[in-house]
Amino acid sequence: MKSITAIFALVALLVAIPAQAQQNGGNTNNPNETGNEETTATESDGPRRFWQASLPSGHYMVALDRISNISMHEYLLDGQLIINEVTVDTTGRALARFYHIAPLSEAGGRDEITRVVDRGRELLDRAGQKAGTDAHNMAQKTYPTTTHAGTIEFRILDKRDLSALYGSLRKAWESGKGRKLTIK
Repeated sequence: MKSITAIFALVALLVAIPAQAQQNGGNTNNPNETGNEETTATESDGPRRFWQASLPSGHYMVALDRISNISMHEYLLDGQLIINEVTVDTTGRALARFYHIAPLSEAGGRDEITRVVDRGRELLDRAGQKAGTDAHNMAQKTYPTTTHAGTIEFRILDKRDLSALYGSLRKAWESGKGRKLTIK
């Protein structure tokens, strides 16, 4: 039973990654750019003194005066996945993580890997339709390794949207004016 669960989890991760890569047409590595020209993210005035994000997988709201630091960084996970992540640390107990995942193999453009991943994506899509979920938008966790109390996680499918999120958050925090970011 454990091996079937592990296989399903691996297929789910492999399937969801290329969906992100296909949507990630641009490579906005500059955290000061919002990239709104090519992104699904839209920004508007938000509730006074708050920054808010509405995402396909949920909503996040934080008081600007409770933010202690924000960061945007990139790292390699398990030698196979490139993670771009925005974190919001607050004076409260929770840490918010917004991340984009891309396989390291995407840089090499291997056709055989792409075919296997595309087939895995089809299987995950079918399973998601039967279960009534949208697995591509869901945060990927492996219990207990990636499940941490006090961590709020959101998966962003397009790297440009992640850059727009960071830009919106940074502007709101620096100016003290409430902002709302919506990603569809």
